Amino acid sequence: MKITDDITLADWELTEQFTRASGPGGQNVNKVSTAVELRFEAERSGNLPAAVKWRLKKLAGRRWTLDGAIVIFVQETRSQARNRQIARDRLAELIRKAAKKPKRRVRTKPPYGSVMKRLKVKKVRGEVKKLRGKIDD
Repeated sequence: MKITDDITLADWELTEQFTRASGPGGQNVNKVSTAVELRFEAERSGNLPAAVKWRLKKLAGRRWTLDGAIVIFVQETRSQARNRQIARDRLAELIRKAAKKPKRRVRTKPPYGSVMKRLKVKKVRGEVKKLRGKIDD
């Protein structure tokens, strides 16, 4: 499965398991296993660079298992083939997001005028609070 120009997933890294889906569908729900659980062995994958694996782990969140796999569960449609495609598309999109290197933030100083304005407002607020105190006789 080709994700980007440099990332391609091998077949052994993906495992699919089909179960019965919940929700509407009449007798079809009780008979046919349409829900798909796609499992991708991300930690053991040799096709993903270490930086991408790290970002992927953060993006996956609770879909990341303790043994380093990503589990995607789809039961949106009544068609097994369509659910399977949706699961694969979600995995590909997740990996594409992780493959993008985030831009580094350039730290900047606040403008002098903003600092002065903040200090002036702070001073005025302090004066207002000071006037609320007890009056001496």
